[in-house]
This record gives sequence, structure tokens and C-alpha cells, in this order.
Amino acid sequence: MTEAAAAAPSNDETAKAIAGTNSYKWYVLAVLTIVYTFNFVDRQIIAIVSPAIKEDLGLSDSTLGLLKGLAFAVLYTTLGIPIAWAADRWNRVNIVAISLAVWSAFTALSGFAQNAVQLALARVGVGIGEAGGSPPSHSIISDYFPKEKRATALSLFSLGIPFGQMLAFLAGGWVLEYLGWRNAFLIVGLPGILLAILLKLTVKEPIRGAQDGVKTAAVPFLEGARTLLAIPSFWGLMVAATAASFTGYGIGLWVVDFFRRTYELSYPEITVPLGILNGVVYGVGTFLGGFLTDRFGKKHKGAYALIPGLGMLLTIPAGWLSVWSPTPAGAFFWTAPFLIGLGIYLGPTWALVQTLAPPSMRAFAVAFMFFVLNLVALGLAPLWVGALSDYFAMDNGEVKGLRLALTTLGASSLIAALAYFWTARRLPADWAKAVGAAS
Repeated sequence: MTEAAAAAPSNDETAKAIAGTNSYKWYVLAVLTIVYTFNFVDRQIIAIVSPAIKEDLGLSDSTLGLLKGLAFAVLYTTLGIPIAWAADRWNRVNIVAISLAVWSAFTALSGFAQNAVQLALARVGVGIGEAGGSPPSHSIISDYFPKEKRATALSLFSLGIPFGQMLAFLAGGWVLEYLGWRNAFLIVGLPGILLAILLKLTVKEPIRGAQDGVKTAAVPFLEGARTLLAIPSFWGLMVAATAASFTGYGIGLWVVDFFRRTYELSYPEITVPLGILNGVVYGVGTFLGGFLTDRFGKKHKGAYALIPGLGMLLTIPAGWLSVWSPTPAGAFFWTAPFLIGLGIYLGPTWALVQTLAPPSMRAFAVAFMFFVLNLVALGLAPLWVGALSDYFAMDNGEVKGLRLALTTLGASSLIAALAYFWTARRLPADWAKAVGAAS
């Protein structure tokens, strides 16, 4: 760490100097990316141990869908907006640190659940904690990086998703095979408490709006909602990101069940390839999304939505070829282009949210997006797949039932692509208005 990183700012000028230190801003981004990695490890672990929980507790696919999605998402989404309201007014680093400690503790407690109700309550606790993670982190990053570099910075931050899934697959699969599903929750949950201490001690709160040349004041809730909903591109992004996430959560939270049920593989035979694919291939797609849009967006701002739309189109044939492959090797092979396409939208989408929103309400804007996105996608996609799987299984058996349920996610990918293409047409004018308002 640099000397500037160790010194706490005593006034606005010192804080601005620290925020402007190149090495320190990348350190902050690295720490927040690790926090986001833990976020997705703790969120994803239930999907990896799902087959063992189903067998141990005797649960249906519909009940598993509730545990994977809605039990987590209800308070995660509803608390996100008031926490973001606080983040636009109070110390964002403190909020992220406390939230990290809370969701890590409840992840560990999940390992003690004796029935579906107790596990659901633990998942609710994880959701309460994670509600304070992403919106303040996005806001912090946007006050360390200028708008021309935010897609790249937020794409790097979004690598926490594939990295988190990779660690969850690799660590969770090994622990599940040799130590059982209860110990998997304990082992992935407890380290987050130590990371929360590191975050609090080493990351400094930046000046709000510092990278936009303005000082900001927080706005009331209703005024903020009206401001965002008056931006056409924001509507398009909200629909596109929600549909894209529906596909991602629908596949991601059932993928271990799919490989276990369809090909009868051991847990390491499933989680090691999926861990590598998520950590490398999904990571490449996530990075490419930010890199390509920052490059082509210099001349045409619509590229920030056009490129994610093309990525979502790629997920449709790749996803279907993976789900209906007669061999596990073929399913893993087609998972690669699916993950590249799915990863592209992450960085550009959140960079646009930060650019289109006024600096005084960036955390609120992220939370508002997450409220809709996660309630629909994270809350309902796992349940959608689980309920359809039970329904189709009545006439087709459990293997084909799950395959048919996963196939329906091509519709959400198509909706996402069309919404991104629509947004690409409106974006140049909305971008110009946002930049003019901030100058």
C-alpha cells in the first residue's frame, strides 16, 4: 500500500489528493472487487450444495427455487433503497464493511439449519447484509474514476461475479464432497468478517462528485425516483439488465443440479470445470464488455448498449446447445460462449447507470436498479426454473423436466437483447444531457 493510502484525510483537499493518487485508487478498486467476490461466493454457495440439501432435507425443486431466490431477494431488494439513501449521505466505506460482516456471519449460520424454514431465515439474513454491498461500492468507485474510465473500472469490479462463482465452485465442490454441505457454508462465510476489518482500516471515503468537478448534496427519495424515471435510457437499461440477470440467475443457480441430474457426475467433476469456466471465460466476457464499450463508445455512445445486446443474443444458441448436449463434454464446451455473452453486459450497464444518474444519487440509482432487477431476476428466476422443472417432470421425468425449464430462459435473453438495442438508439442524447448537467 502507498504512504497516501495509510494516511487518513484531514480535510477535503487531502481527501481529493488521496482519491487522485493513481496507485491508491486501483488499490481501492481491488479491495472492493474482493468484497464483491465474497458477495457472490456467499450468494452462489447454496446453488453448489443444492443437490445435497435436496437429498438431506427432502426438498422439492420448487422449495429449492424459493431458497435460492425469493428468500434471499425479498429483503435484499427492499432494504437496498434505504441503505443506498444512507450511502448518498453517510460514510459509504462503513456501510460496506458492516454489510460484509453481516452477510458473512449469516452465510456461516446457514450451515446449522435443520430444515427449510431455518435455512430460509439464514438466507434472509444474507440478503439483509448484501443489500448494503453493491450500491455504495459503485458510488465509491465512481468517485475514484472519471466517467471515461468507469466502464473499465466497473467491469473490473464486476469480475467479482465470475471470480466469486469460481471460488464457490472450486472450494464449495471440494468441501461438499469431503466435508458435507454444512461445513461448506461455514468455510466460505467466516473469512468475510476478516475482510470487513481490512476494508474499514485501509479504504478512505472519497469526496462525492470529485471526478465530475462538482460538490453534491443528497436529494429526497421521491425527487430522485422522478429524476431517474425521466431518463428514457434508464428505463431501457432497467428492462435489459433485469432480463439478462433472469437468464444468468436461472442458469447459474441450477447448473450444478443440471449436471448432477443429467450426467450423474461427482461434485468435483462438475464444480472444477464450472469453476474454471466461470473464473476464466466469464471473466474474459466481463472484461471485454468494459474494454470494448469504452473503446467504441468514444465515437458512438450507443455502443455502451449495442455491444451488451449482441452478447445477450449469443447466449441463446449457446445456452440451448449446452442444455441439450448428449454428453457432459459438449455441455461444458457450449457453456463457454454462453458465459462470454452473459458477461459482456455487466460493466457497461453499471457504468451507464453511474453516468446517467446525478452524482448526488449514484448509490440510490444503483439500488433502484437492483430493486427491480433482483426482485424479478434473483427472486423469481430460480423459482421459475424450479417450478417449471417440477411441472415438466410429471410427464417427462426429472432430467428432461429440468432441461425444458432451462430452455425457456432463451426468452429472457431475447428480451434483454431487444431492450439493449432500443437503449442504444436513445443513449447518445441522454448521455449528452447527463454530461451537460454535471458540468
